[in-house]
Amino acid sequence: MNIGYARVSTQDQNLDLQKDALEKAGCEQIIVDKVSGTVADRPGLKQIKTILRKGDTLVVWRLDRLGRSLKDLIEWINYLDEKKVGLKSLQEAIDTSTSTGKLVFHIFGALAEFERNLIRERTKAGLAAARARGKLGGRRKSLNAEDRKIAVDLYNEKKMSVKKICEMMGISKPTLYSYVRQSQV
Repeated sequence: MNIGYARVSTQDQNLDLQKDALEKAGCEQIIVDKVSGTVADRPGLKQIKTILRKGDTLVVWRLDRLGRSLKDLIEWINYLDEKKVGLKSLQEAIDTSTSTGKLVFHIFGALAEFERNLIRERTKAGLAAARARGKLGGRRKSLNAEDRKIAVDLYNEKKMSVKKICEMMGISKPTLYSYVRQSQV
């Protein structure tokens, strides 16, 4: 049985492209995650481990949907090998049920990790150059210091729901929780 796995990094991103490709590839079941690839604990991947059986094939749109590092991908391929489960990546045209497919998998995985490392290095260099010119990196705070304090105080008083505080202050729950954590430091 072909079992598909699709992942996007944020709630705002759309899974349609991946799901359509997985359905076209004959996936009878598609498991999805809406979480960053850097997060190791992904509910969809845990679910897939309970579903996969000997002879099945795990199908992904691209290798980077499954793992963000070569180490992650190799761990997955070893796990799948132990379970006698194949891996197909549609974009890279990889099928690990063949020796050639396994070789191509390792090469593409290494290249993908190399590309991510280059991007990370360029980003760090750009941020360092900006800081040297006196510019601060990162996103602007949604609220000024006084409004952040009000939001944290409302949260700590526990008289108003988190949802209500966020609506009133015009911020998201993660932003509120970030302000609360920062106030505790």
